[in-house]
Amino acid sequence: MTNNKDYLSQEEIDALLRQAAGSTDFGGSSSPPAIGDYLSALEQDALGEIGNITFGSAATALSTLLGKKVDITTPKVSVIPRDELRNEFPKPHVAVHVKYVEGFHGINLLVIKSRDAQVIADLMMGGQGEVQEGELSEIHISAVQEAMNQMMGSSATSMSTIFNRFVNISPPGIDVLDFQSGSGENNIPEEDVFIKVSFRLMIGDLIDSTLMQLLPVAFAKDMVRTLMGDMGESSAPVPAVELPEPDPRNHPAPSPTSAPSGSPLSEPPEEADVGVPNRQVNVRPVQFADLRQSKSAEPEEGNLGLLLDIPLKVTVELGRTSKMVKDILELSQGSIIELDKLAGEPVDILVNNKFIAKGEVVVIDENFGVRVTDIVNHWDRIQKLQ
Repeated sequence: MTNNKDYLSQEEIDALLRQAAGSTDFGGSSSPPAIGDYLSALEQDALGEIGNITFGSAATALSTLLGKKVDITTPKVSVIPRDELRNEFPKPHVAVHVKYVEGFHGINLLVIKSRDAQVIADLMMGGQGEVQEGELSEIHISAVQEAMNQMMGSSATSMSTIFNRFVNISPPGIDVLDFQSGSGENNIPEEDVFIKVSFRLMIGDLIDSTLMQLLPVAFAKDMVRTLMGDMGESSAPVPAVELPEPDPRNHPAPSPTSAPSGSPLSEPPEEADVGVPNRQVNVRPVQFADLRQSKSAEPEEGNLGLLLDIPLKVTVELGRTSKMVKDILELSQGSIIELDKLAGEPVDILVNNKFIAKGEVVVIDENFGVRVTDIVNHWDRIQKLQ
């Protein structure tokens, strides 16, 4: 007869498994790492503020791209070991790896759910964002990659402003992160522990999910150190300067005088040094530059050069007319609409819906064209643009 002591009970097996799980080595500690082990409370707040500003700008770029309202809430900063990524993302996710090449040197990951990526891709391609669960096609991946490129480009611009240095990124790469099949793991940085910055992502009524940013600890501390260093330099106290005591012999007390009956600005006072305790202030009448300009003054060529590459919409208007609603409803194929211009009369040329010239219609090969016959003078053009 077999002795029951030769076998372990289920309770004993479970206890051994719990003991083995609890003894997992996280950087020499028997317990999972905490964010406080890597970043102080002040550093966590600084990193959260960096994410809040940069991803606020990224949300604006994504909203413009998708034509939907995009909200990204205040981030939460935590820490996650590399071994826990498999449990954090049990289902396939989309991972976008972004490499910083100027201003900072490091790499981070943006991780979103596959369905969220499908919705973004569908909106990018002119759809309504109504998708079904399924694998991402190559077209979807390319669309999501372009969306993330726009988002992270805007984020890098915000970082340039925050850190007062030029920050640039390489074009983001994108992978389907699936730990079950091992797909996408090669682009995860070789780090034992990551700083996780989590955002709540809301796109209209289509997405209410989580966007996660994974940063190597060294990269996160580098950004925080740079930000806090700049803040420390800008808030350095200014050394006090001792001012000499005024000599009362050089500044006798002024005798009271009555104010002139005319305008107080018609006769400006002479310059005077006013003596106050521990300080001397030089008082003089203010002088303003003459801002009046002749109407015929031409704009400076250097300033105009900044505007030369701005595209403008040029429209040629053949004529106009007004119709009642019933007349519009009666229009059919072959109907003729009479305009308010005579045959052969010059057509109007408009730039951004502003009239600037008249011309005549010509034919160039097989295309219509307009020859300018009369142009509005410079001053009238400026008045029409106002």
